[in-house]
Amino acid sequence: MRSFIYGALSCALLCWLMAGSALAGDLCVECHTKVSPGQVQDWQSSKHAGEDVTCSTCHGEGHQTADDVQNAQLPDEALCAECHEEQFTSFSHGKHNFGWTSLNAIPGTHYAPDELIEGGRGCGGCHNMGIKTEAQKAEQLAKGYHYQTNSCDECHTRHSFSRKEANNPKACQQCHMGYDHPQWEMWSSSKHGTRYFAQKAGDLPEGAVAPTCQTCHLPDGTHENHTAWGFLGVRLPLPEDPQAAADRVVILKALGVLHPETGAPTAILDAVKSVDMVRLDQVSWQKERDKMLATCSQCHAPSYAKEQLDMGDAILTKADRLMAEAIETVAALYKEGIITKPEGYPYNYPFILAMMHTNGANWDENFDGYSAIDQILFQMYFKHRMRAYQAFFHVNPDYAYWYGWSMMVQDLGEIKHMAKAMRADHQK
Repeated sequence: MRSFIYGALSCALLCWLMAGSALAGDLCVECHTKVSPGQVQDWQSSKHAGEDVTCSTCHGEGHQTADDVQNAQLPDEALCAECHEEQFTSFSHGKHNFGWTSLNAIPGTHYAPDELIEGGRGCGGCHNMGIKTEAQKAEQLAKGYHYQTNSCDECHTRHSFSRKEANNPKACQQCHMGYDHPQWEMWSSSKHGTRYFAQKAGDLPEGAVAPTCQTCHLPDGTHENHTAWGFLGVRLPLPEDPQAAADRVVILKALGVLHPETGAPTAILDAVKSVDMVRLDQVSWQKERDKMLATCSQCHAPSYAKEQLDMGDAILTKADRLMAEAIETVAALYKEGIITKPEGYPYNYPFILAMMHTNGANWDENFDGYSAIDQILFQMYFKHRMRAYQAFFHVNPDYAYWYGWSMMVQDLGEIKHMAKAMRADHQK
């Protein structure tokens, strides 16, 4: 009898507490407080909760019990757009919108395990951005990766969807760090980053200038982000300098954008164009450069800002001289039959977009035992070349030299040494 009374009192107390809150009668909250309390806590502290955006608003009413979880709708950007049309439209015009498409456009992606792509624990974890087709969503669901559907939550973590969180540079750090895009490391150890952290610590006067990622790349709350050079760091038209023009052509061939023998554009060019990886005319490049000049000129003299950005362009040209020499060294091995064209390569030529991703169980089969020199070429392009020029634009001396230029020189030396040894072995 005593236990019954205590139970009844406990139930009454729970009902009283629920009735005294905005959560009264909400079956979703009542259940998920036990199943996934973190999600409930985030939602309770969100602006959505205060404006009566409930669980069913985003997830529908098809899921009511533990046995029908599959009926819960998973919201995508289109649902967010119903209330946030301006932000959605801005996002759809920016390069983040091409995250998923660009990942799948790279041939090497499809050699990687599903867990790293659809499962979101590798490239897919960051590239899960962009408006997906129904076919792409269905493919993910068929593989059992039911949670990879939304882009907005990459920066505005579900279920709080905080604007303040998205404006924190650490929101950018999640993806813009590491192997081929260490912008976080460059910025955080630059003068800009130093001032930001000093300001957060109270070591700078209130209102002191301390630019963040968002200051330069997503100013005034825009969701439309671009860079002048694009992800691949190549553009058209070709430069006037003959050597620089020749070097860029070699790089475009290794990207598969130009045919290695004829120099004519290939189908890969259309794929690269569709995902905004390159600038294909002076107008589009200049538009982004002028936007960045205007941003820099909020703190610096326009002449100084232009000088710094021009220096980044110049170091990229010099880095491309090293890169082209390395590509031509490896290309000669293909032409001489010392390296056998791997299955899936469009031409008998180095193909940077596929390197480093081939099924590791078949290295010898795919590369005829000579994969190592291709891997160094990939590393030189996507790791060290990226650091060499991006560090200039992020004003980071250490990354520009030691992690960028110096490593490219080392890569080139190693590639030449290996090519010489491979020729000697082949002659034997």
